[in-house]
Amino acid sequence: MNINTLLVFPVVLPILGGALMPLLHLPDKKRNLYLEILVLLTSAITLYCVAFHDPAEGFVLFHLTGNLDFALRLDGMGSVFTCIVALLWPLATLYAFEYMRHEERTTSFFAFYTCTYGVTLGIAMSKNLLTMYLFYELLTLISVYLVMHPMTKKAIRASLSYLYYSIGGAAFAFISLVFIIRYGMGNTFTYGGVLGSAGVGGNSNLTLLIYLMAFWGFGVKAAVFPFQGWLPKASVAPTPVTALLHAVAVVKAGAFAVMRLTYYCFGPDVIRGTWAHYAVMAIAMITIIYGSTIAVKETHFKRRLAYSTVSNLSYILLGATMMSPLGLLAGLSHMVIHAVMKIGAFFGAGAVLHQTGKEYIDELDGIGYRMPVVFVTFTIFSLSLTGIPLFGGFISKWNIAAAAMDCGRDFPFAYAAVAVLLYSALMTGIYTMTIVVRAWFPGKGEAVSGGKEIRDPSWHMKLPLILFAVVIIVLGVWSVPLMRVLGDIAGGLY
Repeated sequence: MNINTLLVFPVVLPILGGALMPLLHLPDKKRNLYLEILVLLTSAITLYCVAFHDPAEGFVLFHLTGNLDFALRLDGMGSVFTCIVALLWPLATLYAFEYMRHEERTTSFFAFYTCTYGVTLGIAMSKNLLTMYLFYELLTLISVYLVMHPMTKKAIRASLSYLYYSIGGAAFAFISLVFIIRYGMGNTFTYGGVLGSAGVGGNSNLTLLIYLMAFWGFGVKAAVFPFQGWLPKASVAPTPVTALLHAVAVVKAGAFAVMRLTYYCFGPDVIRGTWAHYAVMAIAMITIIYGSTIAVKETHFKRRLAYSTVSNLSYILLGATMMSPLGLLAGLSHMVIHAVMKIGAFFGAGAVLHQTGKEYIDELDGIGYRMPVVFVTFTIFSLSLTGIPLFGGFISKWNIAAAAMDCGRDFPFAYAAVAVLLYSALMTGIYTMTIVVRAWFPGKGEAVSGGKEIRDPSWHMKLPLILFAVVIIVLGVWSVPLMRVLGDIAGGLY
């Protein structure tokens, strides 16, 4: 079998496996075993494809019309997102088994949860903008149920908000799809873009306007300002959902799509130095300031992390909007490292909610001594998010600052990004370390209630937390191999 033919299996297996689950009527233990085997098999095939794929080829699932194909292909950038998803999803599924043990409608939950895995891989392995767009919208339709799962009024309102924002974004993104198909010189993602001076119809301002609309359209899922409102509301969903929404599947799909659009469709040379360049960089910086500032004020544990995600997603976009290989490297490195530290932080918050029922930060005094594994790992994720040296977050934020200084030599507006990064680092230190200080250093006479009933969760939850914390430390002290690979991808070598 041709190696590129295998690309179909990671997409189809979890979608079909998830869709069949309600028909199997398995008891919980057998269902969980079925799910974990399905997810591990999907990840194994996916990683095999990453290791041995031919980036010059692809696999056409079906032909639509003209030069429009629904096709899969793995190139360097797609491989980065693919590896993030394939490596994190099995651990997230393991965590979800314990978290969802006493919840209702768990079979339907895991059915949609597993289908989401296949759709997200479809986005990562899309060969062209049409394929990515179709998977991108399918992701909305599937993941909206996961937000709605608790079936409370808040959950229903949050899911509708997410749906409305996504539909609006889809309309903007669709305009760019038509434009690229009409004026692009080819139908495959190509490093440097598919638009040429003749391909834009001689109207550069129209091209830039459509790029800006597409940036906002695909950026809705990346929670760019002023379309970030759906993300904090979505924190009402079960933690396995919010962790994937905020760290892996939905939001990273949005950031990934913007980078694809910028570097593989329009091309950075078309955007660099124009008014659209100012606009998208300003949007990213405003979102960083907004998200980190509101996070300081937020007292709900998961919502504070949600606003942190709003800010950190635009770190990725800020790197990408430098319109340079160094900027793309910065964006890719933060996409990888943020995925690990943020899914770990959300899993920590979810463990607290699962074990204690506590949702607010002022309820966490002294809880670190009752749940040491959870809060030792959460402390590591907090230090990394702040950008402290020897933790992974420092490396990716350093890359963004270095890209800004490099870009600033030709585009002085980029220097403002350094000030934004410093401000956000201060705010991040405040909104993460106040949680850590409360957990480990409660005020006199203040201690979390609950006695011996409060303790660390089972190994299903602790194992992912420990592994994520180890990865963050390893990336903080030994990131050279990863940065070398990402640098080659950002330079268009593969």
